[in-house]
Amino acid sequence: MRLSQSLFVTLREDPADAEIPSHKLLLRAGYIRRIGRGIYAYLPLMWRVLQKVSQIVREEMNATGAQETLLPQLQPAEIWQESGRWDTYTQAEGIMFSLRDRLDGELGLGPTHEEVITTIAKDMIRSYRQLPQHLYQIQTKFRDEIRPRFGLMRGREFIMKDGYSFHASEDCLKKTYADMDQAYRNMLRRCGLQFRAVEADSGAIGGSGSQEFMILADAGEDEILYTEDEKYAANTEKAVSLPVDATESPFNSFEKRETPNTATIESLCKFLDCSPTCVVKNVLYQVVYNNGKTVLVLISIRGDQDVNEVKLQNELTKLAPNYDAKTVIALTVPDADAQQKWAAKSLPLGYISPALADDFIAQNKEVSGEFLRLVDHTAATLENFVTGADETNHHVLGANWGTEFKLPALQVDVRLAKTGDRAVHDPTQILQTARGIEAGHIFQLGTKYSEAMGATFTDENGKEQPLVMGCYGVGVSRLAQAAVEQSYDENGIIWPVAIAPYHAVVVVPNVKSEEQMAAAEKLYADLNAAGVETILDDRNERAGVKFKDAELIGIPFRVVTGKSLKDGKVEVVRRKEGDRQDLDLDDVVATLQNWVSEATS
Repeated sequence: MRLSQSLFVTLREDPADAEIPSHKLLLRAGYIRRIGRGIYAYLPLMWRVLQKVSQIVREEMNATGAQETLLPQLQPAEIWQESGRWDTYTQAEGIMFSLRDRLDGELGLGPTHEEVITTIAKDMIRSYRQLPQHLYQIQTKFRDEIRPRFGLMRGREFIMKDGYSFHASEDCLKKTYADMDQAYRNMLRRCGLQFRAVEADSGAIGGSGSQEFMILADAGEDEILYTEDEKYAANTEKAVSLPVDATESPFNSFEKRETPNTATIESLCKFLDCSPTCVVKNVLYQVVYNNGKTVLVLISIRGDQDVNEVKLQNELTKLAPNYDAKTVIALTVPDADAQQKWAAKSLPLGYISPALADDFIAQNKEVSGEFLRLVDHTAATLENFVTGADETNHHVLGANWGTEFKLPALQVDVRLAKTGDRAVHDPTQILQTARGIEAGHIFQLGTKYSEAMGATFTDENGKEQPLVMGCYGVGVSRLAQAAVEQSYDENGIIWPVAIAPYHAVVVVPNVKSEEQMAAAEKLYADLNAAGVETILDDRNERAGVKFKDAELIGIPFRVVTGKSLKDGKVEVVRRKEGDRQDLDLDDVVATLQNWVSEATS
């Protein structure tokens, strides 16, 4: 590629709407252009990066025996209603673009393809002799993000590899799951990225277990908790840990005490001179199910702990059938406006007890008439604890379950694990924290979709069984930007060689010099012929502009046909290391060939 003949425009200033370094750099370096909210055009340099990432993904998938296919982006609502996820995706999470056609048929633009692939399997797989099967695609997906941001990290249109496997047994699924774990590690290593595989919450996809592959970066949206022995790592949404031991309560007898202006744990503990581990705090949530039913949820948890709302939503989803519902549409801490819709009287916020009376809820057919009470394991074992008295500026001290308060029947783990906690697998290991960008996610779906949609096969005994499924995703466009977020400096992008749009750029400082142009043309031709993908900067620009652009766009190796030509040499710069050296013209091709081979092997 000759830059003089290319659509190549760089920016000297950061775009105003770009928030993180990778987003700024991709825009400044001419890789992407914003078309609308969360919608970007992939320009020629970016498209080459995406093609390289896709090819690495494709090669690793094919090596496992998976078969590539292409599924429709436009999906009928009926198959999503059959799986039970239409309301979740169009109302609860609200991330599916939905529309009606001219015949008033309801459709969605696919954010994922479990329903489509299960429909295909239902129609085509009949016998255990056809199993296992593994299909994948590299496809454009759509998500109606509430707040698109960070460029390709959280856009409304993106490129993704999604694969789906079908099995006769859980054991067979686990083998493919293990194969995918290794394939994903291979993909990320070949892309030249530092990453960590972590336990993860399955979210709306569902299933019995899942694992995320996080590209490590300071600007990562996700927090990871891990141990130094490398035996445990998890997204904070999923992480479990052992909290610090509770301090023995100093309150040995039950009493109600005035505690003015102590609506927070910090102010209460300061007033009473006690540890927050002696306190049971009671957090009020409002959950709305897909049938419109609102339930008020009271969570009792130890005072030094916070509620993990992902874990809480998972618990409330399990309870949906109790309210003739299927899924959770919304989970919030009710503000004053929300309380007005159901509160019969003013709530003693900051002073609520585990026994808050149900008569605080006004009669309303859309709202459950009683609180759903849950207790976290951290609070369930406390003795002589401090908690609210259901009266503003008052608490009770020395309280116990079974005497002053009834222990809720539903004991759950909804606490948020945090750095500094002890690890469950080895309490001598302390959880550390890092930030990451989710680039891949693999799931053991089990029979969630096959049972809901009637996708069955006949086993070797002639009995009909639901297909056992797995699901495996890689964010191709997200991975590309994450690579930039992991590797850049004050001058621009530093691409890993394996996914850089080009391996080398030949820069001509003075295009009016016949000697410089002749040497550059020969190097350009010889390098490309030798498999070193090379661009030629033959623009009629100042040398300084060209050098800045070469660093900004992040091409791994720069060859400059400058003043050293008089000695039969050219300057070669390695972008990542920053070192410069003069090489004989005859040695350039072999040297760069070797560097590319070393970096991609």
